[in-house]
Amino acid sequence: MGNPRYERLSAQDLSFLVMESTNVHMHVGAINICDAVPVSTADGGINFELYRDAIASVLHLVPRYRQRLMWIPTEDRAVWVDDEEFDIDYHIRHTALPRPGSDEQLKRLASRILAQQLDRARPLWEMWVVEGLHGNRFAVITKVHHCMIDGISGIDLAQILFSPTPDYEIQEAPPFVPRTPPSRFELMRDSWLQRANLPWEVMWGAQDFRFETDTSSKLLARARALAGLVGYAAQPAPKSPLNGPVGPQRRFDWLRMPLTEFKAVSRTFGCTVNDVVIATVAGAVREFLLSRHAHPREIDFRIAAPVSVRRREERGRLGNRISAWVVQLPVAEPDPRKRLETLKAATQELKSSQQALGVETMMAIAEWTPTVLLSLGMRAASAAANMVVTNVPGPRIPLYVLGAKVLDFYPVVPLARSNGLGIALISYAGTIHWGFNADYRLVPDLPKFVQLIEASFRDLTRVAATQR
Repeated sequence: MGNPRYERLSAQDLSFLVMESTNVHMHVGAINICDAVPVSTADGGINFELYRDAIASVLHLVPRYRQRLMWIPTEDRAVWVDDEEFDIDYHIRHTALPRPGSDEQLKRLASRILAQQLDRARPLWEMWVVEGLHGNRFAVITKVHHCMIDGISGIDLAQILFSPTPDYEIQEAPPFVPRTPPSRFELMRDSWLQRANLPWEVMWGAQDFRFETDTSSKLLARARALAGLVGYAAQPAPKSPLNGPVGPQRRFDWLRMPLTEFKAVSRTFGCTVNDVVIATVAGAVREFLLSRHAHPREIDFRIAAPVSVRRREERGRLGNRISAWVVQLPVAEPDPRKRLETLKAATQELKSSQQALGVETMMAIAEWTPTVLLSLGMRAASAAANMVVTNVPGPRIPLYVLGAKVLDFYPVVPLARSNGLGIALISYAGTIHWGFNADYRLVPDLPKFVQLIEASFRDLTRVAATQR
């Protein structure tokens, strides 16, 4: 049942709220590094007011950025309502590194900012404009709660906030007239009516359930995918040096590589670029385990690889439309060629088995189940993998903000409660940008892991060169 004064969170969006805890913060983000010259002030700083005004001028295109959570009484569910006290100065912040600030200093600052939980009483996003970076550059550190966006909708949002050309014109934004939030009674009444209407919605195939066009074979595929997900959840991923209780602090690092080199390896072996990415991670994990005196043959190391199920007509909408593959990394295999061949076969099997339907089916069912069951299900599902590795196709052309070219685009994925490291990648303007988000205590040697990623990919390129 719809109400023009609020929007109900989907079960998948809600899942990222129920997964959150004191030390586990479910915001995604990015560190964008830009050319500072076009927005520099006379004293060498950044024209922060211009940047703030530019963002303010497009917020009406993304209404969620001026909405906050409101919880339904008597049940642990939330809706989006307009924030009547919205203040853009709370969300866009200005800070600086001591000039000339280094990349290492920016990484430490990003780590501290990423470790802070977003305020649930306000719209769930922040932007930190960081000046003082050496080489006439500045950075923008962005945090957005995962309940608002997934990777694909985040890219859509970036293309709204940024421009494909250096030319820009700040338009006067229409006045923000917030809708009056619903009363507690209205929320309870609508919730009761929705529950009463549930049998009819299930019978007639409500749109949110997304089974309305399924044949019996598709229903069987969904059942098998869900059973497989439950099987993984029933047998949590084994412990490894990269796993354990996550603490409150973070380390962040990054890496950039030419996309053309990944495409060359994928062509040589007849696989996807994502297969090459996962094989690169597998080689790095193997060497990292050995460096920590852990035997790879004794660890069934699994990653969760998010998969977009966003339909073409859903492009541009906020919210989450993602599922996931659970992939066993062949960390026991020392040969990089065999690791890639194993993963190529594994991902092809995952596509044919439609494993990604498991999470989508669970989320469809969760629309009609108590939140406590959703919470238990998501915590069990998150324990099925040792690490999240997400790879999002980004803009193929450079983007600009106020004429300033975006030079680098490093994504951030949140950590699950027992994952000491999460890896996010985005292809941007011919380059693959890696973002590594790690628990401060579990992975004190994060730079070493980043070096192992580089070494693992060099092994793949060397093997590919012998095949040509």
